[in-house]
Amino acid sequence: MKSGEAAGSIEYGETSMEAKGKAPTMESPLIGGCNASKAAGGMKRGIGIIDFIVRLCAIAATLGATIAMGTTQETLPFFTQFFQFQASYNDLPTFTFFVIANAVSSAYLILSLPFSIVTIVRPLAKAPRLLLIIFDTIALTLTTAGAGSSAAIVYLAHKGNSNANWQAICQQFNNFCQRVSGAVVASFIAVVLFMFLVVLSSIALKN
Repeated sequence: MKSGEAAGSIEYGETSMEAKGKAPTMESPLIGGCNASKAAGGMKRGIGIIDFIVRLCAIAATLGATIAMGTTQETLPFFTQFFQFQASYNDLPTFTFFVIANAVSSAYLILSLPFSIVTIVRPLAKAPRLLLIIFDTIALTLTTAGAGSSAAIVYLAHKGNSNANWQAICQQFNNFCQRVSGAVVASFIAVVLFMFLVVLSSIALKN
């Protein structure tokens, strides 16, 4: 009976090799968590790279809109003894606000580039992304206000308004209207890019 019991104990016992084979299963959650963290970091780093590129495009759009509108001026080749026909962006407060809004947005975008680089170097850091999404939203609001109000003036310059007795001036000031129209289009492109930046930051913070 003793020999049978000994055989039974040997039969049901675990060898050292089997014990070693089960040891890694205790470490697998740690390994899986590390891999998941690396995957999340890689995705957020990719978002950070896209964010940086979009910011460069937004700088070009806002800066182009500012320069185009801020340098817009046209003087007609004919004049009278008392009047000279001239159109300039600062004749209208709306266009002046447009220049200020886009200049502020372009300056902010330039200053935000170091923070965007931080999100690439340290993809898991949340503070830079939170800061960017707040100020991106403010810049989006400011740029949208400037572009929207100026678009209404550009429409009146092209079409006029007979009810308000506002005459269309683009037939006379053709170059002026082309430049301000281009500036407004560039500003709306910047608005779309700002919206994309906010979405990117939201995705990175959520994940």
